[in-house]
Amino acid sequence: MEPLPKGVELVSKPAPDVEVVVLGPDFRGDLRGLFEQLPGLKLAQSFSAGFDHLLPLIPPGVVLCSAVGVHDGPVAEWVMAAILAMGRRLPEFLDAQGRGEWKREESWKQPVEDLEGKTVLVLGYGSIGRALALRLAPFGARVVGIARHAREGVESPDALPRLLPEADIVVNLLPRTPETEKLVNRKFLGQMKRGALFVNAGRGRTVDTEALMESLRAGHIRASLDVTDPEPLPKEHPLWRAPNVLITPHVAGSVTSWETRAYRFAGEQLRRYAAGEPLVGVQTGNMPASRGLAH
Repeated sequence: MEPLPKGVELVSKPAPDVEVVVLGPDFRGDLRGLFEQLPGLKLAQSFSAGFDHLLPLIPPGVVLCSAVGVHDGPVAEWVMAAILAMGRRLPEFLDAQGRGEWKREESWKQPVEDLEGKTVLVLGYGSIGRALALRLAPFGARVVGIARHAREGVESPDALPRLLPEADIVVNLLPRTPETEKLVNRKFLGQMKRGALFVNAGRGRTVDTEALMESLRAGHIRASLDVTDPEPLPKEHPLWRAPNVLITPHVAGSVTSWETRAYRFAGEQLRRYAAGEPLVGVQTGNMPASRGLAH
């Protein structure tokens, strides 16, 4: 986090004069209780790209910032790995390996796909989406972004009925909000191209799980999921046994270097805060005019 601004003091315990809290890995318990011990709090800096779990807990008037950029590379790499694994049918070959079966001849009976010329539709086209687009470019894929507001090279959600039938791969990077909850429903999935791949590295509750399982069982789509609804996914849940699906336990951003980047980002935010400069990743609250001690 260094160099810290002049006058900024780091403390390890709650105090009435703390203005900034950095929600690192140690703060995974009673956050509501923590905030009650910080009456002077003005800024909460999350280490997560997602923030929906924090919104109900943040006291009125406190600014919440997400960790913009910290998880871009790792999540984009997980999406690439998921796309390539499903396109090359690696889960199926791994199962055959476990049974000691050499299935080369049978593999020609089902398509094995490359990415050249494929259309990848990215929902929630922000910094992670841009990182993904950079990684897809050398493979020859065409990326179409969807964001809340249309801009050059990015479409609005109104374009989904036109774009979904054209997409070979749909990547969901959406946060969970009232507008996005169960956005991926029966109608959405029904508009997808038959055989298309749905990849979810956003939030599980943006997807109607029952509708997803119906589409998988019907053979309409395939899926790679790092997030689910419910989460954690119970052992007995039928999604585990659905066909044509790869599931990982919310680990897309879990790489050894993420914490170093997160603390570096937090230090940059502290320097902005102390200098009265605009913060990055503001999700809620009004930026206070005063500046002071930070945790």
